Formats: sequence, structure tokens, C-alpha cells
Amino acid sequence: MTAGRKSNFESAGKLLAAGGKLLWIVLPLMLGAIYATFVYAPAERVMGEVQRLFYFHMGSAVAAFVSFFIVFLSGCFYLWKRKLVWDRLALAGVECGLVFTTIVLVTGPIWARPVWNTWLPLGDPRVMTTLVLWLIFFAYLLLRSSLPDGERKYRISAVYGIIGFLDVPIVFMSIRWWRTIHPVLITSEGIFLDDRMKTALYLALAACLMLLAVLLLLRTGILLHQEEILELEEDSSGRILQ
Repeated sequence: MTAGRKSNFESAGKLLAAGGKLLWIVLPLMLGAIYATFVYAPAERVMGEVQRLFYFHMGSAVAAFVSFFIVFLSGCFYLWKRKLVWDRLALAGVECGLVFTTIVLVTGPIWARPVWNTWLPLGDPRVMTTLVLWLIFFAYLLLRSSLPDGERKYRISAVYGIIGFLDVPIVFMSIRWWRTIHPVLITSEGIFLDDRMKTALYLALAACLMLLAVLLLLRTGILLHQEEILELEEDSSGRILQ
């Protein structure tokens, strides 16, 4: 086994072990967030019970932004270091980001229908920029699947991921730059929520971010293991043919 391959196996093992340990933190956090969301936090006076979707809606949005920022950083590090682990972390970041963005796009219409009398306000800047973000990184996966494995594929993916991240700040600032039905709850002056609602929001954010960390560690470890197993199988097949 070469030094590089041994290093990838060791990295994969450490990532999987770390992800397994963090699961014990995710479980109580998630239970606490669910309790705070549906029991501890009061119902919003105007929107009623459906507003409770907000906590995990926003938590998922933040987790998606962090996921795509990790894609951006991993792409930069891959172009600099040319190490496989950075490419695999970027891929895991895209997959996790798409999962959390999908949750945002699903919970949003469910929340919007009784409040704004529409399932999906397609003219809304926040909705449109979020949908574009999802499409950008779905296209990332299609691009990777169309390219043969190797250095060229990883370089192109890294550059695409770096450029794709540019939509994240646009999504974040969309409710400040354009007219939108989305309220601005977080400003430089603070968060305009009841204290119990703030607690529910903080717990939901912590739960989503910790879940993201676990998914990234486990998925990156699995991808590294898969790569090394494939290389070992190719090596053994080559020896048999010789």
C-alpha cells in the first residue's frame, strides 16, 4: 500500500470515528430543538401554529449556506494542495447542501400557503435565488457524473463549486436588496423574536449545524473508503491479468 493510499485510509477512519462520536451530541440537541419548537415556544399571534416551521426552516437554510461555504473552501484547498480528501469533502458538502436546501424549499411553501395564500411565490427574490442555488449544485453533481475520474474532473469540480458559492451571499442579501414577502428578522440591532422563540431558534440552529457536521464527516469518510477500495480492486485485477 502506497503512503498516499494509507493516508487516505487513515483519514477515512478518523472521519468516520469522529462522526460516530458526534452522533451522541446530535440526538439530545435534536430532541431539545423539537421540544422547544413544538412545546416551549409560543405560537405566533398572527401566523399561528404553522409559524413553528420557521425554526427548522431557518436552521436548514443556515446549514445549507455553511455546506456550500465548505464546498468553496474545499475547492480552494484542493486547487492548492491537490489532495483527494478536499475533493471528497467538497462533494459531501454539495450533497449535504442540496439536502438542506431541499428542506428549505419544501417547508417554505407549506408555511407560505396559509400565511401568504400561495404555495410557491415564484416572483419572490428569496425563493428564486434559493431555487437557483439548488439548481447550481444539482448541476454540479451532473457535471461530476459526466466526467471521467481523475485530476481534470476534480479541478473542474473545484472551480465550479467556488463559482457556484457566489449565489449564497445573493440569497442571503435578497430580502435586503429587493422587495420581498419574507420578513427581515435578524438585523444589526438583534433578533426580533420573543425570548422563548429565540431559544427554540438557537436550538434548531445548533441541531441542524451539528447534524451537518456529522453528515459531512461520515459522508467524506465513506467516499474516501470507496475510492481506496476501488483502487485496490483495480490493482488486484491488474495483477491477475499479468
